[in-house]
Amino acid sequence: MELVFATNNKHKIREISALLNDDFRILGLTDLNITEEIPEEAETLEENAMFKARFVHEKTGMNVFADDTGLEVSALGGAPGVYSARYAGEAKSFDDNIDKLLREMGSASERSARFRTVIALILDGNEYLFEGIVEGEIIRERRGTGGFGYDPVFIASGYDKTFAEIPLEEKNSISHRARAMKQLLAFLNERTRQRD
Repeated sequence: MELVFATNNKHKIREISALLNDDFRILGLTDLNITEEIPEEAETLEENAMFKARFVHEKTGMNVFADDTGLEVSALGGAPGVYSARYAGEAKSFDDNIDKLLREMGSASERSARFRTVIALILDGNEYLFEGIVEGEIIRERRGTGGFGYDPVFIASGYDKTFAEIPLEEKNSISHRARAMKQLLAFLNERTRQRD
């Protein structure tokens, strides 16, 4: 079965392909010559992910999945949430976003936060949603040079290092995206077993 992952990120595509059994072949947007930027204008992660999946499904008629991720900070009422990538403006600068986050949080003692990923799947015309969450906290200054986004200021519960300080392989095994992806993979693998 061919599945389209609504992304141009080759690293993400390779990572997912390695997790799926041989019954699946993952294609990215570049494989289908879809080059336009898919807008992310919805108010929730669920709506954004589903919009991206529907956009590609309508263009191709193929089975497709898409993801959207947000950082939800308790002291900021769940912000930046769905606006995480463009929190400090449309330039989507990781550094500017972190600067704004730390500025907004100030000296707040309540530092709990969570990363949440939602995956929308359209399979055989039916729509499904999967969610992955990792709880943690926001520290007061950057640590580490790995990862991307808010990784230098986020420490997952049970860890003493930021996502930017732990090896990528370890981060991928515990991350919000990995947890959502495991649900998607279990669902797809169960589907292929039922067909056999």
